Amino acid sequence: MVLDLLLIGGAITLGPLHNTAFILLLSTPRGVRKGLAFIVAWLACLVLLIAAVVLLTGGKPVAKHSAPSAAALALKLLLGLGMVLYGERKRRRGSRPRPTPKWFARVDQASGWTAAGLAVLLQPWAMVAAGGATVVQAHLSSVESYLALMGYCLLATSSLLAMELYATFRPGAAQAELGRLRSWISGHQDQAIVTLSLALGLWLVGKSIYQLVS
Repeated sequence: MVLDLLLIGGAITLGPLHNTAFILLLSTPRGVRKGLAFIVAWLACLVLLIAAVVLLTGGKPVAKHSAPSAAALALKLLLGLGMVLYGERKRRRGSRPRPTPKWFARVDQASGWTAAGLAVLLQPWAMVAAGGATVVQAHLSSVESYLALMGYCLLATSSLLAMELYATFRPGAAQAELGRLRSWISGHQDQAIVTLSLALGLWLVGKSIYQLVS
């Protein structure tokens, strides 16, 4: 479980779409406050999904080869296949110029609630769902499980937290550095999506098949 959560959390935090949007928010008036709203909503999505899974399992790992265990593995397998197909389709199409989203032009007028809504919309939900399916193995009487779940949430939010702290304590330097980072992400967005989708998707497919047949 721990390795899966580390890989999923790492893939989530490296996603280019939400990082680009977050940098844009930080560059607006009261950007740090909007960034905080974004982070709170982002974390809330992760925590609420984990809480829902824990309520369903009672905080105990599901039995191996049971119906709930098979369902969780089947879900991870389907999500992994979806990521592989999406990544491969995008790879075959190659990098293409993409129009600037219309909401970019209105980001200066975004409120804290709008920033929170963007966090919900821009969650990579397939990866987040894979994380939720992994949590069925958590045993909440174990300190290690608590640490693993906390570490997963922090890891999945780490890029946002790092940029928020940088913009808070070094606003002048952050403006220039994050602007360059946004340009770099924009230039490598398709490659990042393909790499993350294929790598995590193949891992989920392989691990799920192995656990289903073993």
